[in-house]
Amino acid sequence: MFSDNKKQKPKAMTELGGQPNRIEKNTRIKGDIISEADLRIDGKLDGNVKTSGKVVIGKDGYIHGKVECVNADIEGSFNGELLVSDLLSLKSSAVIEGVVSVAKLAVEPGATFNAACTMGGGKIASQNKPANSGNGTAKAS
Repeated sequence: MFSDNKKQKPKAMTELGGQPNRIEKNTRIKGDIISEADLRIDGKLDGNVKTSGKVVIGKDGYIHGKVECVNADIEGSFNGELLVSDLLSLKSSAVIEGVVSVAKLAVEPGATFNAACTMGGGKIASQNKPANSGNGTAKAS
């Protein structure tokens, strides 16, 4: 009876077998990250991120580069190319600059959004040219 409740975890965590990846405050990384798990950035990342999960940029977090993910919650700063195949949620402290391609966008009052934005119907091609139709596969720039 009690053991059933302990086994129930959020689907993404259960499938991936653990906690999300974290880049803590006062940590700087220069390079690319590829993961199938969720990722939280509270430090600084100069590079690219590709994940089949969610990317969270904390209030003190900063990413400069290209990010490809399913969902993203941003409280901190981002500069570059952001490709979100489902929901991008910008908190009031978010600062976004660059090129953004999303299926759904939620912006809280106070967020800074200085980006060229393309909204698609759930299929986001990771191409610089939105008119280019493909089969949904990603190409490196």
